Amino acid sequence: MSSQNIYILGIESSCDDTSAAILYNDTVLSNVVATQKIHEEFGGVVPELASRAHQQNIVPVVHQALKEANITKEQLHAIAFTRGPGLMGSLLVGTSFAKSLAYGLDIPLIDVNHMQAHILAHFISEDGFTKPIFPFLGITISGGHTQIVKVTSHFNMEVIGETIDDAVGEAYDKSGKILGLGYPAGPEIDKRAQLGNPKAFQFTKPRVAGLNFSFSGFKTAVLYFIQREVKKNPNFIAENLNDICASIQYTIIGILMDKLKLATKETGISHIAIGGGVSANSGIRKALKDGEQKFGWTTYLPKFEFTTDNAAMIGIVGYLKYLEKDFAQSDVMASSRLKI
Repeated sequence: MSSQNIYILGIESSCDDTSAAILYNDTVLSNVVATQKIHEEFGGVVPELASRAHQQNIVPVVHQALKEANITKEQLHAIAFTRGPGLMGSLLVGTSFAKSLAYGLDIPLIDVNHMQAHILAHFISEDGFTKPIFPFLGITISGGHTQIVKVTSHFNMEVIGETIDDAVGEAYDKSGKILGLGYPAGPEIDKRAQLGNPKAFQFTKPRVAGLNFSFSGFKTAVLYFIQREVKKNPNFIAENLNDICASIQYTIIGILMDKLKLATKETGISHIAIGGGVSANSGIRKALKDGEQKFGWTTYLPKFEFTTDNAAMIGIVGYLKYLEKDFAQSDVMASSRLKI
């Protein structure tokens, strides 16, 4: 690591949250997020509305991040931005802004893979949080992604398992929509699951070979179950909502844990770091911590504010790349399907 004191501006605009953060080396000075509420009425993210909101939010969000960090833009050493994956229109807003500001300040531009950032968020220095030891398994679970990644070094990552259809966050949201819950449904299901019986109703786990995931069949199973029960009792959902949520969550956690157990067996790696918005789920966090006692795992749980899409995780990748002088060219392009 360098002894140089470095200020990095991180910019995240991959989906529906506009975020800017200032990092001083590997320490977060500010992490500002503007959440777009407009998508709630549509039950999901509307790409065109998202990109328009990013255009409105990005300047005030960056200004606020600089203000909270108590620095000026002239003190920045580099600008890191999310190149992909994500919604193309949203990515273009952040990419264009970052390129323009870096050019105007005559400082390096650093492109960041959003999926790598979820994993490398664990390397932000925070009191009470330990950084993972290489090699480790990174499991990223969010609204759009479900992956198990073998991490050998900061930028040596190999995807060894991923979803073949819906992501785990989609399974929560689509199940919630079936139950008449708002968007996003994950937090509400998690809250109600703590009040219900996780074994009240049984849902079949999809059978997928190896370390890959599938949640499409699970979502369909929930739909058919609810349709069948509501036909018999129109008040079934209202009378059993907590138990339904608990049973849904129990099954999803079981799917994730089964794959993690297989991954640790196949790789011999017992250090596990979780990331992504769904990693804020209390049931999943408890299952991982229980794995330390049951299976001898060492688990790393990020600070809540670094689990969802945020610019602090973009900034830490920017810092690590800055140390290696791994800078982007001025003609770098956003990529909606960027891979690790």
